[in-house]
Order: sequence, then C-alpha cells, then structure tokens
Amino acid sequence: MSKPPVVLFSAAEQEGHAGEEEFLEAQPFDLLAVPVIGPLLRWRHSRTLLQIPLFVLSMVMILEGLLGPTLSPKNLATVLTWVHFRGVLVLAILCAGNLFCFSCPFMLARNFMRKWIHPRFTWPRRLRNKWLSIALFVGVLFGYELFGLWASPWLTAWVILGYFAAILIVDGLFKHGAFCKYVCPIGQFNFIASTASPLEVAVRDQEVCDSCQTRDCIRGRREPASPLVVLQRGCELALFQPAKVGNMDCTFCLDCVHACPHDNVGILSRLPAGELMSDPLRSGIGRFSRRNDIAALALVFCFGALMNAFGMVSPVYTAESWLERTLHFHSRAGALGILFTAVILVEPAILLGAAAWITRAWAGVKSGWLAIAVRYAYALSPLGFGMWLAHYGFHFFTGLYTIVPVTQNAFAELGWPILGDPRWTLVGLPKTVVEPIEFGFLLLGLAGSLLVAWGLAQDDAEQHPLRAFAPWGVLCVILFVCCVWLMTQPMDMRATMLAG
Repeated sequence: MSKPPVVLFSAAEQEGHAGEEEFLEAQPFDLLAVPVIGPLLRWRHSRTLLQIPLFVLSMVMILEGLLGPTLSPKNLATVLTWVHFRGVLVLAILCAGNLFCFSCPFMLARNFMRKWIHPRFTWPRRLRNKWLSIALFVGVLFGYELFGLWASPWLTAWVILGYFAAILIVDGLFKHGAFCKYVCPIGQFNFIASTASPLEVAVRDQEVCDSCQTRDCIRGRREPASPLVVLQRGCELALFQPAKVGNMDCTFCLDCVHACPHDNVGILSRLPAGELMSDPLRSGIGRFSRRNDIAALALVFCFGALMNAFGMVSPVYTAESWLERTLHFHSRAGALGILFTAVILVEPAILLGAAAWITRAWAGVKSGWLAIAVRYAYALSPLGFGMWLAHYGFHFFTGLYTIVPVTQNAFAELGWPILGDPRWTLVGLPKTVVEPIEFGFLLLGLAGSLLVAWGLAQDDAEQHPLRAFAPWGVLCVILFVCCVWLMTQPMDMRATMLAG
C-alpha cells in the first residue's frame, strides 16, 4: 500500500507553538497518560470499537428514515441527525477535539471495502485544495434549507446513504485519505472548528523525532522481513508529525500514535485557537497566509453559521417573501440563493475588504489588501464556532430528552413495546436555562477572535499594533452583535414536537 510523500522541513521551520508554550509553561496534559482512557486509545482497534456502534446506529437511522414515521419529531433519523448529532459534535470539539472523525462510521465502511478493492489513482493535483469541499459545504447548508431536511426523514436517510456512497466511490478510486482531506464537508467543518479545541495530536519531544530514522508516523510501520507488508499505516492526510502544527486536516485517527516506534506522539493540551495566531510552515498544508482556500473555508464557516441561524428565525421568511414578489420568483430557490449569496459571499467580501484596506492604510502594513484579508480571515473562526455552538446547542439542549419518546416509539412500531408508551411530553431544558449557555458560547467565541486578531496585529505592525487590530476588533464586535440579535429572535424548534 503506497503512502503519501514524506514532507520534511528544516529545524528553522519548526515553529508555531510560541503562544502555546507561554500558556503552558509546565508539561502539557496528555490524554494518553490518563488511566483507562489512555490505554484504550493506545489500543490499535480503539477507533473501530467506537466506529461499530455508530455504524449500526447509522443503519438504524437509514431504515427508520425510509420506513419509519413520516412525521420528523417521531422519527429517529431526523431527531438524531438534526438535534442530537450536531449538538454532540460541536460540544465534543469544544471539550476535546475532532472526536467525530475519530469515530466516523463512514470510514469503517471504507476500510472494510479496501480489504478487497485497492485504489489505483492519486487525487488530481488541481483538486488538492479545499474549493470542492467548500462548495459541498455551502451546498449542504443550502439544501438543508431548500428541501427542509429537518422535516423529512426520507431525505435525511438518503443524505446518510449518499455519504456512504460518496466515500466508497472516492476512496475506492483514489489512494490515501482523499475523501477526508479534499471532499468531506463534515470533515472540513470539524477541521476548522477544532482549531479552537484544547487538545491536539502532537509530538512529546522534538529531539526524539530529530533522531528518528524511519519516519513511521507518516510512512507507516512495515514487516522487517517483508517491506511490502504494512503492519500499521501512517498518516493518510500527509501530516508529518514533527512538522505538524495544530488540528487542521487532522482526523484524530491516531495512526501516527500506533505507528511511532518511540511512543513519542500524544494527545496534548494547548492554547485553544493558538495555532491561528502564528503562520509557520505546516506539514501537508503550507502557510495559512498563502492558503486562500482555507481562508475561504474559515469565512464560510463563520458566515455560514450566521446564515444557518438566520434561516430559522422569522425575519428570513419576510425577506424571502419580499424577494419572491419583487423579482417574480416562482420557487423558493431563487430567493434563498440570493440570501445565501449576500450573506456568504457579498457580505464577507465587503467587510473584510474594508477592514483590510483600513489596516493597510492606517497601520502601514505593506502587504496587499487581499493578503491582509486572507491572514485575518482566520481570526473569525472562533466567533463562527461560538455561533455554531450557540445555535446547535440551543436545539440540542431544548430537545435533549426527545430521544426517549422517539426510541420508545421505534421499539413499539417493531412490535416490542418493552420501553413503554412514548412520553411525547419529554422535550428538553427550558429556554431560561439554555439562553445563558448560548450567550456564554458567543462571548467565548468573541474573546477567541479578538485574541487571535490581536496576536496577528502584533506580528504585522510592531509600531502600531492597535491600529492594525482596531478594524478587525470592530468587525468581530459587529458580527458578535449580529449573532446576539439572531439568537434572541424566535427560532423554529425543528425536528421536535414544539416545531411551529
């Protein structure tokens, strides 16, 4: 089995953790050193152990979506997907890291397929970027609104089936982790969100890596007598651990942990969003400042959070109706397309263009306005994550108990009413409890964005860092106010019995 090319950098290029080192003066916390959890994660089959129940659950959701109740609040497919899965995903990223990619059920199906089907092609060079996955990410957000996926168990089941089909086709044809790195929209969401996570897969001692001769963390560990026999694969996403910085493109698969012959890779604590304040040469990625595609992903992540929440509040219906009447649209798609274009494309272009122009003119930053906009686009990621947390957290907490009656109903429909009659009155936590949590998430996101913007400003304008920071600080505050306004609007209680 061929592996990605080894990406080696000089010692001078091994930078990027200065802010984190100041934050963590003592030895960083290592999740792999925790009793019970550590040995479990070190076990070679730990990932499969978590993938199997999620795979089974995915199959149940597909069957329930296709054959179960057509009313979405009574169907496991819609309730689990649009209420519980999204909430658990963002909370897991906040608390630990990219745990969904670690336990991804789609990868279980892919690995099983590769026992018989071995990919022959390499991913096209022109597509080795995030543009395709960004388009798919926007497409998912648009399709969710246009087709009302939260209200259709049948369509939700087909989305899950489509995901399985996509990964089997892509990774059945192309080597390495092409689907995860270049295609998967959920993966891109997780990658950019996990830049704000408190943990990352990283080396414990750089000197041990400097003396390593085998580079097993990326090449994989092979049978000494038969080099063609792979005992443990290395990183499929071409992240060479000694030169890896942060969580971008890291699926937390722990292949590098299992492959390292020196036990020198751990899951270490770090300053959340610290990786966004520096611009080192990152293995498998390059420099953030030169990756317009990843900067665009960060912007779609942030403004997509606003659009996704806007689609669930009453003002959006007024705006859509006005557009349909004014432009004589015969379907919702036209008006919705204009709103998406305005919020995800036009609005960030205007706001970031203005902030970049002010930074260049007022702070004396010599870079072009586009380069400045790309560099500071990453500062909006924490605020975007705060909005996703507030929005998905709202649905998760207010619909927390809905899984109970839906599961009771599913068993009853199978002729096994062993869990009793469905208790449809069970919904979730009251809004008076959830709202302070929402605003806490938003404040956390704002603080993170301001911190990142200030760190970038200090590097770009040593003489006038406050001038470089000011336009981006104002932009963050403006977006924060928009987030607060959105979260104070009456929001659809989608996929629950309280849906209106």
